[in-house]
Amino acid sequence: MIARITGKILEKGQNYVILEVGGVSYEILIPTIVMAHLKPQLFTGNILTLTTYHYFQVEPSKGIPILIGFSNEIEKEFFETFITVSGIGPKAALRALNQPISLISRAIDEGDINFLKSLPGIGHQRAREIIAKLQNKVGKFGLIKDTFAEEKTQKTKDIAEDAIAILVQLQYKKPEATIMVKKALERCPEVESTEELLNQIYKEYRLR
Repeated sequence: MIARITGKILEKGQNYVILEVGGVSYEILIPTIVMAHLKPQLFTGNILTLTTYHYFQVEPSKGIPILIGFSNEIEKEFFETFITVSGIGPKAALRALNQPISLISRAIDEGDINFLKSLPGIGHQRAREIIAKLQNKVGKFGLIKDTFAEEKTQKTKDIAEDAIAILVQLQYKKPEATIMVKKALERCPEVESTEELLNQIYKEYRLR
């Protein structure tokens, strides 16, 4: 079992790195949010240490060893807790973790189905199963001091304020504009710009 690995970065992709360790190259898959945390270190030739989750992907004629990398043990522990939910295996969890772990944990404890549905590969039923299985069991992960999460929360707040201001200019009353923005963010909490948020509001408005 490979629990931790340190090596020189030979290559990096959207969700993986290849590390050279003693002449052997290892491909390590990494969740999107962990890649975001590691970004300042991910330069070819840098030495990188990762805590790893090691498992075998079993196929009809072979077993393939898979390594999934994390910055620390607490991220790995959350991952291991997340995959206890029925129907969520390591690869599904790898894809789903594209938001800060602290925010995912809070969404689970608060029963926020809309936030969980925004995670890649997580539909309405799966979100309900995550809450049913893990609610009141992931509180400590919500305490992670996550600068990335704080920056994202502030960015979302700024986007919302900008969108409200634009809607007011378009002759909507501020309370109405605030509700429109709130509902759009509940549907799509991953929006990255004011324009994207306004497009979401427009789509909803058009369907009325």
